[in-house]
Amino acid sequence: MQKRSLNPPAHSGDFGGAVVRRRALLGSIILMLLITSAGLLAYLTRDGRDAANPASTNASSPAAPGPVASATPGGHPKALAGPPSTHDPIAFAKAAAVALWSYDTRSSSQPELVASLHRWLTTEGQYVDADSIDRLVPSPVLWGRMADSGQFATATADEAHFPDRFTKALQADPGAITQAYVYAVTVSGKQSLSWNGSPAGGAEDRSATLAVQCRPDRPCALAGVLPAVAP
Repeated sequence: MQKRSLNPPAHSGDFGGAVVRRRALLGSIILMLLITSAGLLAYLTRDGRDAANPASTNASSPAAPGPVASATPGGHPKALAGPPSTHDPIAFAKAAAVALWSYDTRSSSQPELVASLHRWLTTEGQYVDADSIDRLVPSPVLWGRMADSGQFATATADEAHFPDRFTKALQADPGAITQAYVYAVTVSGKQSLSWNGSPAGGAEDRSATLAVQCRPDRPCALAGVLPAVAP
């Protein structure tokens, strides 16, 4: 019987290594942004906002909208919502979190949801991590099983803020943000699940730290989702 080689083909190793290196680079960029820059600069570089008001870094300030809900009066999530046109990373992150936590297997397919979420992403390839978004979407096989039971989810984003380390870093180096203009925003909210035979479903708390790009000359876009929630 022919023995199977334990060594993969060289080209497979090269490809796998490239993927690992790319993911490591993207992770390093996001981590560096989290550690070396701060979202406060978003309020210093747009709309003539008062730079002397430290409260503007808190989601409870007037600049931050209230809870963002995806549910319609009929109890169904809005179909494949697109990104809002805003220069406020807090407002954008809350809307993005709702989009990430909402789905409806009754009205859209898994590829349609993935394509819809990709519309939220920045077009700057060196700063985008689409894989971090795709990992949040159920696989096609799981989606099919969820569709069999008519499962859907609605969401709210109740609070959002810049992580402490992110804010403190800008105070140490205000110019660090001006290359990529990517801000870390931690969003907390709830996801409500429903399915056939259980319209009430269940709800659970959700939280995520998003990387949001808001350049002064264009609306915000999503760069990715950090692998861990930053307080």
